Amino acid sequence: MTTAAHLCRSVAPAAGIGLRAPHYREMLARRPPLAFLEIHSENYFGAGGPPHHYLEQLRQDYPLSLHGVGLSLGSGDPLDTAHLAKLKQLAGRYQPALISDHLCWTSVDGTHAHDLLPLPFTRAMAKHVARRIVQAQDTLGRRLLVENASSYVAFAQSDMTEWEFVNEVVAEADCLLLLDINNVYVNAVNHGFDASDYLAAIPSARVAEIHLAGFDTDERVQCLVDTHGKPVHAPVWALYQETVRRIGPRPTLIEWDADIPPLDVLLDEAAKANAILEQCHALAA
Repeated sequence: MTTAAHLCRSVAPAAGIGLRAPHYREMLARRPPLAFLEIHSENYFGAGGPPHHYLEQLRQDYPLSLHGVGLSLGSGDPLDTAHLAKLKQLAGRYQPALISDHLCWTSVDGTHAHDLLPLPFTRAMAKHVARRIVQAQDTLGRRLLVENASSYVAFAQSDMTEWEFVNEVVAEADCLLLLDINNVYVNAVNHGFDASDYLAAIPSARVAEIHLAGFDTDERVQCLVDTHGKPVHAPVWALYQETVRRIGPRPTLIEWDADIPPLDVLLDEAAKANAILEQCHALAA
């Protein structure tokens, strides 16, 4: 199976952006220098149409990352084999360097919440999720990246920290981690832990990709909300720099899904990430 080191060779440890419909034509015309493009897997489950028309051309210049929201790895339902089959077909068509989904649940009894819902941090849940990741990996024939999700509630049943839970899942499943540093910061503020403690506990060998995004503040309930609709905030940049200094450069995505700005805004954010990556590489040399 693919290793984290192999993935980092397949995708340069530099910044990429999410490919979104408003930027299709401009991306084709400009072909800006980016390490990779990430797409939302489920948006490409159809066989044709404009998404595939543009992706078929752009894939010639950029490695791809497939990022999903529908595997529902924490659900009590059986794993959705039809969804997995579509994901496998998409991967076969585009040969992505990375395939990922979230440590969460999104459906129960066949009803989809259309949101990434949190899990209780228990050993029983870690084993349950790990078994489902193994099943997904066996179907796909490759290792999956799982992303730490943002959350706004905590479970009384939890008997582990979030980072202990994440580490147990990835070790048990022998999968890789998509480390979302914005989500770490959002959860640290919302649940009252130290984001640096979380990041220091993550095994560097498991981290195959990093996500950076923006958040909003919900003043009504005094919490941060992972909206993917703003530039990356200063404390998240600081945590990113801290993380890259510790684990080394990794493929890094600027994630922006709401209130999508002009392409140049995303490219500016990617340039900031690349500056940090280059600085940390120079310090390590």
